[in-house]
Amino acid sequence: MSHTLHDMVSLELSRSVAERLKRHPEWIDFARSNLARWSRLNHDAPGLMACYREWEELLNRPIDEICNILTTSDDDGQRLRTNSPFAGVLSPKEIWEIKRRVAHEAAST
Repeated sequence: MSHTLHDMVSLELSRSVAERLKRHPEWIDFARSNLARWSRLNHDAPGLMACYREWEELLNRPIDEICNILTTSDDDGQRLRTNSPFAGVLSPKEIWEIKRRVAHEAAST
């Protein structure tokens, strides 16, 4: 998968999370749990740890702000989506459907 296509998939996955986050506020706790686990596993990777700390701070914001962060298409949004703590909230089926749709749309343009 090309870098551009990967970024497009990542944005669509995040949009799907953001669409449902208000109905599933427990996903914030799930994201915090991911960050805690990843921090234990990657404690010796300063770049990852900085990203995890940034996400920890962002997860303390109101859900609307978190949704905006998830769906922004700027460089910061793209960078943050690279290590989204919401990994695991969407089902594998949903993920594959999004990947297929985005790949199809990219091939059609």
